[in-house]
Amino acid sequence: MTSGPVTELLAGASTREAIRPSDGKSSSSFERVTIDGRRYFLKRLSPATDWIMRVTGDHVHRPYLIWQGGLIDRVPACIDHTVVAMQVDGAGDDAVLSTLMRDVAEHLIPEGDAQVSPGQHEGFIDHMAQLSSTFWGFTDTIGGLTTMAERLQFFDAPNVARELAVPEPPGPIVAADAGWRALPDRSPALAELAQVVQQDPTLLTAPLAETPTTFLHGDWKMGNLGRHTSGRTILLDWAYPGSGPACWDLCWYLALNRARLPESKEAAIDRFRAALERRGIDTAGWFDRQLDLCLAAIMVTFGWEKALGDEDELRWWETHVTQAVARQGVDLPERAG
Repeated sequence: MTSGPVTELLAGASTREAIRPSDGKSSSSFERVTIDGRRYFLKRLSPATDWIMRVTGDHVHRPYLIWQGGLIDRVPACIDHTVVAMQVDGAGDDAVLSTLMRDVAEHLIPEGDAQVSPGQHEGFIDHMAQLSSTFWGFTDTIGGLTTMAERLQFFDAPNVARELAVPEPPGPIVAADAGWRALPDRSPALAELAQVVQQDPTLLTAPLAETPTTFLHGDWKMGNLGRHTSGRTILLDWAYPGSGPACWDLCWYLALNRARLPESKEAAIDRFRAALERRGIDTAGWFDRQLDLCLAAIMVTFGWEKALGDEDELRWWETHVTQAVARQGVDLPERAG
């Protein structure tokens, strides 16, 4: 019989209901739980069963590492991570992480493509900057957290090929395969960048390492976000934590939430930079370079997604990434093979 903080809390549960969130991209198992009249959300996953853990290179349960290492406790008060308890049972890729969270479903951003309100968006950007400034200069002293090289290779050819070979390939992997196949015709420049950098991530990670670092949540998509009536940001699913450039979280947000933003990407970038400055972060001398490199890097990860989208969005990224690579003098060798 397993034991631990989650098991102990579940022993007092009056109800437990298995659910399958329609917006879930992972193969985790979920339950809605009631304990002492309060509602909670239970998530269980392991590398053996969860494709996201495998493609991100997580064989050590990174959310548990940052929980155990106290990083979750250092998250600024403007952000609600919702986590109550975690425990790991078993060993190796069969080890299961159980995470018990407060149920905040009523405050989460609804599914769909509708724009969020200006207030919600402005709060997300401001609190993203506060998270970055709180951990300014962070490096992975815990060991085993997500590296920048791994972020650039989430959807590289080996990962996609391995996950396509399973009996029921995950939908995002099938989409990634289709997107990478379509990208050379729709944007040869982005396709070339993605293939070359996926084979040698240091082309971008090395210059990025010369810019400031912070602690990255890693997945600022609307499916992980919400807002309390008090204005606090709800930020779920700490699956990709690690050290890296603040502009990575910003560019991830811009790339994955495109349809839902109430202002232009340029305005959101300016808003983020101003929020860092308000918190005492001097952005002169590094911000433009880091932003350029992250704009390029995010297309190494998600160029496939833009290949499946509309023309205006694809051309925005193609134009800005091409200019960014040229400005930063990134030397991209000829594609191998």
